[in-house]
Amino acid sequence: MLRRLASLGHQVSEDQQPMSPSPGDEQPPHEAKTTGGLAGVFKGLAGGGKLTKSPPQLQPPFPPIAASQVLERSDAAPLPPTMHGLPPEHVELFGHLKNGQLGERIAAANSLRNAIFDFPLNPVLDIWYAAKDLIDPAHPPNARHAAWELLTECIKCPSSTDLERREYFETVTAAAHPEDFDLQLAALKELTDRGRNIAGFYYDIFPLLTLWLQDAYKAARTARRQASRGGSRTSKGKMLSSGEDKNLSQLFTLIRDVIKFNFKFATDSVVGSLMDMLLRVCMNTSVEDDLRACISVIDAVVTFGAIPNDKLKDCIQVLSSIHCLVPSLQKDSWHTISNICRSHHGQSTVRILLDLLRTYPSTPDQDKDKDSVRDVRGALSVLKKLLSKSPEKGYPAVPLALLIDGLATVSRSSSTRIANEILKLVNSLFDGPRGNINPVIAEEHWSPIFSVAAQCATKAVYATPAEPGASTSSPSTKEETESGDSVTQQLKYLVDRIETLLSQKSTDLLQRDDCIMFFTQVQQVLSDSAAAVVIAYFKEYRSCLPSEVDWRKNVDLILDAFYLNRSRDPITRLRALEVIVEVYDFLCIAERLVEDDSVVELVRRVLSGLPAEDDTLVLQETVTFLVNVAGAAGPRLFDDIVDAFKGVVAKEMSKSPLALLATPKTGTSLPSGQTVYFANQSLSNVVTRGYVQIFIRAMSVDGSKAAKAFNALVHIARSNSCELDARLTAMKMLFRLRADFEYQVYLTTLTENESLAGTLYRTESSLARKLAEDAAQPSRMPRADHSGSRPSRGISFSQGQTIDRGIPVRSASTPKPAIHQGQRLWSVPDADALPERPPDRPSWFVLSHRRDTSRAGSAVLNMSSWLDALLSLFHQGCNWEVYSFILVHLPAQLSNHPIFKDAIPYIQEFRRLFCEMVRMNSFHEPPNSSGLRRTDVANCLFHSLTMLLSYHQHFQKMDEDEIVRAFTHGIADKTAKTCIHALSVCCHELPLSVSKSLVTILQKMSQIITQPFVAMHILEFLACLSRLHSLYSNFREDEYRIVFGICIRYLQYAREKRHTVRGSVMSEPSTPSIVVANHPDILGQQPAADDLPQYVYALAYHVITFWFLALKMPDRPGQIGWIAKNLFTDIDGKASNEEQAQITLDFMQRVAFSDASDSAQDPLFNKENFGEIHQKRWIIGNSIITIRQAQEAGWAEITRRYPSGTSSFAIRVEFSPLANQPAPDGSDAAAWEGRFQHGITIFPSHLLMQLLAPMPQIYDPAIRPIPLPDEEAVDRAIRNFDRNSAVDSHKVGVIYIKEGQTSEAEILANTIGGPDYLEFLKNLGALTRLKGATFNTQGLDRENDADGKYTYCWRDRVTEIVFHVTTQMPTNPDTDPQCVMKKRHIGNDFVSIIWNDSGLPFKFDTFPSQFNYVYIVITPAPRYSFLASREMAKKRLEGGPAASPSPFFMVQVMSQPGFPEISPAAEPKIVSLKGLPSFVRLLALNASVFSLVWANREGGEHVSSWHSRLREINRLRERYGPKPGHHPVAPSPPPGSVVGGGSAGSIAASSVAAAAAAGLPVMGHAHGHLHHPQQGMGQQLQSNMGGGGIGGGESVGGSRPPSGMRDSFSSLRRSSVATFFTSASTDQTTTSHRSSMLSTATTENTEVHQMQPNTAEALVDSVDFSKWA
Repeated sequence: MLRRLASLGHQVSEDQQPMSPSPGDEQPPHEAKTTGGLAGVFKGLAGGGKLTKSPPQLQPPFPPIAASQVLERSDAAPLPPTMHGLPPEHVELFGHLKNGQLGERIAAANSLRNAIFDFPLNPVLDIWYAAKDLIDPAHPPNARHAAWELLTECIKCPSSTDLERREYFETVTAAAHPEDFDLQLAALKELTDRGRNIAGFYYDIFPLLTLWLQDAYKAARTARRQASRGGSRTSKGKMLSSGEDKNLSQLFTLIRDVIKFNFKFATDSVVGSLMDMLLRVCMNTSVEDDLRACISVIDAVVTFGAIPNDKLKDCIQVLSSIHCLVPSLQKDSWHTISNICRSHHGQSTVRILLDLLRTYPSTPDQDKDKDSVRDVRGALSVLKKLLSKSPEKGYPAVPLALLIDGLATVSRSSSTRIANEILKLVNSLFDGPRGNINPVIAEEHWSPIFSVAAQCATKAVYATPAEPGASTSSPSTKEETESGDSVTQQLKYLVDRIETLLSQKSTDLLQRDDCIMFFTQVQQVLSDSAAAVVIAYFKEYRSCLPSEVDWRKNVDLILDAFYLNRSRDPITRLRALEVIVEVYDFLCIAERLVEDDSVVELVRRVLSGLPAEDDTLVLQETVTFLVNVAGAAGPRLFDDIVDAFKGVVAKEMSKSPLALLATPKTGTSLPSGQTVYFANQSLSNVVTRGYVQIFIRAMSVDGSKAAKAFNALVHIARSNSCELDARLTAMKMLFRLRADFEYQVYLTTLTENESLAGTLYRTESSLARKLAEDAAQPSRMPRADHSGSRPSRGISFSQGQTIDRGIPVRSASTPKPAIHQGQRLWSVPDADALPERPPDRPSWFVLSHRRDTSRAGSAVLNMSSWLDALLSLFHQGCNWEVYSFILVHLPAQLSNHPIFKDAIPYIQEFRRLFCEMVRMNSFHEPPNSSGLRRTDVANCLFHSLTMLLSYHQHFQKMDEDEIVRAFTHGIADKTAKTCIHALSVCCHELPLSVSKSLVTILQKMSQIITQPFVAMHILEFLACLSRLHSLYSNFREDEYRIVFGICIRYLQYAREKRHTVRGSVMSEPSTPSIVVANHPDILGQQPAADDLPQYVYALAYHVITFWFLALKMPDRPGQIGWIAKNLFTDIDGKASNEEQAQITLDFMQRVAFSDASDSAQDPLFNKENFGEIHQKRWIIGNSIITIRQAQEAGWAEITRRYPSGTSSFAIRVEFSPLANQPAPDGSDAAAWEGRFQHGITIFPSHLLMQLLAPMPQIYDPAIRPIPLPDEEAVDRAIRNFDRNSAVDSHKVGVIYIKEGQTSEAEILANTIGGPDYLEFLKNLGALTRLKGATFNTQGLDRENDADGKYTYCWRDRVTEIVFHVTTQMPTNPDTDPQCVMKKRHIGNDFVSIIWNDSGLPFKFDTFPSQFNYVYIVITPAPRYSFLASREMAKKRLEGGPAASPSPFFMVQVMSQPGFPEISPAAEPKIVSLKGLPSFVRLLALNASVFSLVWANREGGEHVSSWHSRLREINRLRERYGPKPGHHPVAPSPPPGSVVGGGSAGSIAASSVAAAAAAGLPVMGHAHGHLHHPQQGMGQQLQSNMGGGGIGGGESVGGSRPPSGMRDSFSSLRRSSVATFFTSASTDQTTTSHRSSMLSTATTENTEVHQMQPNTAEALVDSVDFSKWA
């Protein structure tokens, strides 16, 4: 039977197929090729198929009856005696049944059957005998069928005796036709009353049923096989059932009923035979109904009888196999097994099951192994069920020791199915009622159980690749693989259950160690949470430290199973890494207690997995650990770490572009205390940050390590195949490298490039502004680049890129799409640029240049390789993110000279490259998505070139010339502002080269002066240039005129712009938009409206003044006429008379023929020395004349006060006194002599008439002297006038900050500075004694030296600056610890110069004050120590070959928030100490001028001193001059003058300019009308000049009142800066053109008189000198 049962392992159906297929399944194979039975169930269990149920019966039709058969029996037999007395028809039927033909007999049988059914007849036995021969197999089916039905009705007769029943039994059980078995079985069922009554055949029924079962099963198998071959199936795909299946089913039912009611008549042998047959059926069938029927029969035997002892084992094996293999019959099979277990066979059953396990052969043959596997699986399944039952309910107990012993035996089997069942059983032990463990194992050791489970784990199949060293089976078949998967699932379930037990803190689990050990044995199936339990256990109990015996094994487990297992969750791996780090730390501390190579071996194990690492989070933490290791590692181990890092970078560099575009892993939540995780960073970036950390940490301890890290970073930065974020990370550190004066390298945290980054939209504010602009004007086209007609030679960013490929070159007019912030990989400021804070002081071990005094063990960084990498990127091209990063960060690093001490050849190459890129327009085109233009890139290049200026000592003269030419080339583009600022520095650093190209520079500036966004910078450049006489010492007259032409062209442009807005009443100029400070990212981005037009307008006049002074004196007169014509004439020939033009020409008149400065009244010309003095004052033109005449001497003093200055002359009139003559006859002698008063011969009016105002004097209040009365009001007005200085006076603070100083008090307490600071002060101004000073000291004490004895001052013809130098002021820490005395000056200075020697960045709020608008911060680049500075200064003083080069300083203007940005140093500039004083002085002067305007923005305009003096003169004229309506008719003009008609343009150009040149207020020239003035100078005619003068009488400034000329200054909201470096005014020239000026000022109420030429009244008025003398 066992062999047959074994064959069932491959049986599929009764026809050798597994089972009837489910609907839709394929036709089962033929028996010859397949097997069935329990093995088929086995197969169904694995494959998910279902066992077939018995199909419904198909009843074949009966064939027709032949006529010959009806006549077959013609002989009639006599009726038996019992038949007499029956109804005649029944007697006749009986006769036909007994003696009739076959057809008659069949008909009679059918009729009698009904009669017996309806009316039971007494002679039933006679009828039985008469008809039983019809059941002979030789008869046709219809005859047999009729006979069997008749016999069945006879059997139903209740009055049959035992003998009759015996007769019936023998007839029914006799051999019959196989097709009649269903009738035969039905007859037997009726005979036994469905198993209840077996009287007459008590001991024959069981053997019969056993025999019939054998035959019926065989017939059913045959029928199933035939049906399988024929493909007979129902519409649902089921195989059609046959009558044999129904017969078999009914037979099982009958057997069960017979056993149920009559088992007492069955002997053991009979029962044994029946059991054999039942078990044989179970072992051979794959039909579920067959198995269920067999189980029900066996259950009946168990329930109503007993299984023979010799059949118990076989029965248990079969039932347990069914229980294990057929899930749908588990309940039925268990019901039977449980009945057996609760019977007297209970313990035997347990013993049988355990013996199946314990006697499992260690090396079974293949066939027997299949049977054994099935038996073992069944036994395990039943034992698992038994373990869950309580002995209190009658179930036998299972000895745990024997069970474990048996499990250990079968666990060595190679069968994965057995392993699966074992694990199910083990799981049942740990999954008891209500979630608790089974009480059987509660107090036991679990290590034997876990050993069994661990053994089973070797058959598992894992979904993820096994780690090296893991022992797993390799199933060769699909079934084995599926079983292996089940083993894995069971293991996972067991692990989860044990993990749950371990996590229950409320219970003290005694077997915790056993659980952890089991976890270590099955680490492949541990979940991440279970792995965390193991790791936590190892960490808590220090299992990986050398104090444990197996610490190395545990460390290997942590490494191999958890950390190096890349299939693990990153958090699990990180927890494992924590243990490794703890082990490393312990080994470092206890290195003497372990082997020497333990630490190195551990680190190298970690390094082994680094190149293959693909998880960013794990890599980041690993790199952090290795960075810590690298600090203490020896040279070889350090090299191994660096090489491992290189491996990660190289692996990612080798990926295809598509792989690079793949989405990286996102970050997972980190355990507390972990390093900050940067989501979506590349693996290369993680390693690069590690390099940076190594460099930062090694800087202070090991130069060689830092140098190796530096080299690796340079390699990453220069490689176009490396990840972008990694390259940017490397550059973020490399660009922060700096060196001090001793060439000690440090990392700066301040990149000083925010403004430059803003030009590329790399700051949040600039990007937000750009996005807002794009949103507001979506259809706006970008401005065309002014790059000339040269075709673009830019290189597309497709070169050397991995992401932005194939970007087309964009033309200048192509609209830019909107910027997407997500495309940016870097921005400024970047708080996370460095992974950790760098050291605060320069490194002693990392140098940029080795000196004799360098510390031993130091290393020199190869900065040449870094510059070479940058050069290669410029030459070969790179991604825009990298390229833009270089553009923004390179200038700041170039400003640090010591870092590139050994890389001068590359500095020279950079200069050559940048100049070539600018000249050839070959720099890279920004991508379309950036929203940038080529000029934005060029602007960044110019900034780098500006920084390269400071290396000019290493350049040849031709190199310097090329730099200047490059900046000159950029003037004509949108880079003009940057280039102009750079040229301002060139003027101080490269004067010879600038002088060589100066004419070209000026010509280019003249071409763009009308562009408002550069006009201010051009004029400021010209103002600065005017003070550097050596640069234009060889200028010719026409070259000077270029400068004047630039200014005049801007003035004409501004006037045109104003005239475009006309109206009867014109408002003041609208408030200009201003470039606001503290928003440095808008450098170069301001629109035209941001150019501060009023300030620039006034600045243009000032530049004319400065350059007129720059002219050689013989050349000055030749320029006056041309300048005057353009100042007083618009571009269209209209006359223009502006206050600013008047004072400009006033100043030109004073210096045209003399460089003499102002002269004041002689204090010695007084009464004590010259006796009584007569004084009289007049207003003549734009001046106040004061003549002081000595009564007794011939000396007189003439003082003339102009808007631009004061001149005083001492004059002596040489005359001979008249001789005494006698009185005429008849006259009064006394009266005659009284005509000649002694000593009084000349009055002040005499000098006026003789020198200044001869007759005739045409009536014109601007020309004719206006006498001023001798009264207090006039005296007071003159005093006020004198208080307005003839020069613009400014105050600028100078503050020195020592090393490390940050607080206001300690900074102001400084009384001495470094040598460079002192040299700077020396050249900043002249040291001046304060006590007794007669000039404006700007608040410094002039009497008691309270603010120091000396200060520094600077002055030229138009400007003076008083410097409030804090180190020159006294410091008294006892009485003034907060230095309030110094703060009262510094706190009120709008502009202060900060010499920042602190080594720290200067903060704007260091000196809190609302008046500190601008700080000009000077920072040594690099910073020198005090001793080093003194030594260098000494060498410079000594000169010679050993002289130190001039140090360089970074100059940056910092402005108060909201203050406009107007300085060339808003972006830091590098200037040498030689050019620093003059450069800074000009910056300070510029800022101070503007600050004066800014400070008065709420109260109105700021008026310069020259304007104040002019307006004071006008006020006196207005008060004391002739009033309107009382003037006589003007005389006719002298011959040659033009009156009315004619060309208005020529009239305006000649008469207006001439009048202004004569120091007169220019009035409108009306056609034959005289207009009377109301407010004197500065008024303009409000009627037309003949033929086309100033239309409508409008002034240039619109309709403003004539007395309030504000063409160049308005209120603060509309104001330009009143003066730039100084204020100038207009003076008269020596040539008088009064004859051509016939007009006067007027107002609306002016009385107009018709001009009457040659009238007597006019002639008399012109010669009546008493009116003005």
